[in-house]
Amino acid sequence: MHVPNPLHVIVFANEKGGTGKSTTAVHTAIALAAKGARVACLDLDHRQRTLGRYLDNRQATILRTGSPLPMPRYETHDGETESRFNELLEQLSEGTDFLIVDTPGRDDKFGRIAITNADTLITPMNDSFVDFDLIGHVDPDTFKVVRPSFYSELIWDSRKRRAKADGATIDWIVLRNRMQHIEARNMKRVSEAIDQLAKRVGFRVIPGLSERVIYRELFPKGLTMLDSREFGAMGLAHVAARQELREMMAGMALPELASATPLVA
Repeated sequence: MHVPNPLHVIVFANEKGGTGKSTTAVHTAIALAAKGARVACLDLDHRQRTLGRYLDNRQATILRTGSPLPMPRYETHDGETESRFNELLEQLSEGTDFLIVDTPGRDDKFGRIAITNADTLITPMNDSFVDFDLIGHVDPDTFKVVRPSFYSELIWDSRKRRAKADGATIDWIVLRNRMQHIEARNMKRVSEAIDQLAKRVGFRVIPGLSERVIYRELFPKGLTMLDSREFGAMGLAHVAARQELREMMAGMALPELASATPLVA
């Protein structure tokens, strides 16, 4: 896999499903496009194809309504051929500021290649020890981190290979999606375990998007929380969700473009 500079590659990866990975990837893509960036998306999950279907729906809404919505270029890999994988990468990388890659919720050959070549690697997870088990194991009595998981070791190896290959650093971010608004004891324990592991294996932790019905309702039209003109009246939940998205984008600390415009809160 070879991508030209100054392209910035953002890879969303988690071998567990149900973490809001594709929804977060789409919102990130549209947020960057809304700021004036040239954005392309590659969906590596040819079975689920959630990111691809989301953007299919968005394209259909643009054609149906004539609304000038920010729209990235996008393709879906067949999951089989390396030649097609390289072809799509070359095609999507040309004239692009940010390439966003959505990987399958399982171990995948092309997902591993994408991870090694990421500039920013984002692993969304829910606030539970079921999801935490992907990146680390805890003592059942003390809830202290015992050791990193196989997945954390995989990312560690990928970062070492990348540093050896071109001296670049992969900024690994664990994105805490679907956080509960009530501070429960279990949530506090998960938070403490994430912080322990972050220091041990070197990832950053930022808040993501809460569990909201609105995200499921947006999918059929391919809309995001930034498409406020399409909603009509906006309630408090919409405003809160937009603020979450704004804070998430700020937490990613992605490169700024000279032509970028700030996101509206």
